[in-house]
Amino acid sequence: MTRFSYLHTMLRVGNLERSVAFYSGLLGMSELRRIEVPEGKYTLAFLGYGDEDSHTVLELTHNWGVEHYEQGSAFGHLALGVPDIYATCEVLRAGGAKIIREPGPVKFGTTVIAFIEDPDGYKIELIERPAQA
Repeated sequence: MTRFSYLHTMLRVGNLERSVAFYSGLLGMSELRRIEVPEGKYTLAFLGYGDEDSHTVLELTHNWGVEHYEQGSAFGHLALGVPDIYATCEVLRAGGAKIIREPGPVKFGTTVIAFIEDPDGYKIELIERPAQA
């Protein structure tokens, strides 16, 4: 069987600079590369926590002239692990992030989660993953 590798997740965004600022400034991702495609009237920005050869990244696609997308009911959320979810949410809140579910245990479980929303309304789950000693 062919061995697959998970490369990226793509989100369409209405304002590329605003979204890059959110994912890099608030969530600490680095912009890895950007591709302008004038003939197709779109721009791609790839962001992540490491190089694309060894990490899954986020592709933000901005179709020129489109400022808003309707989100369907099929997409759920992105998920990020954080060592201290309560402190992380306070830093994000202070930076202007919209917290849509305050930190706390998941229903019927013990995993501690929170949810935030990016500038285009995409949900991002934060999952507490304390550092291993």
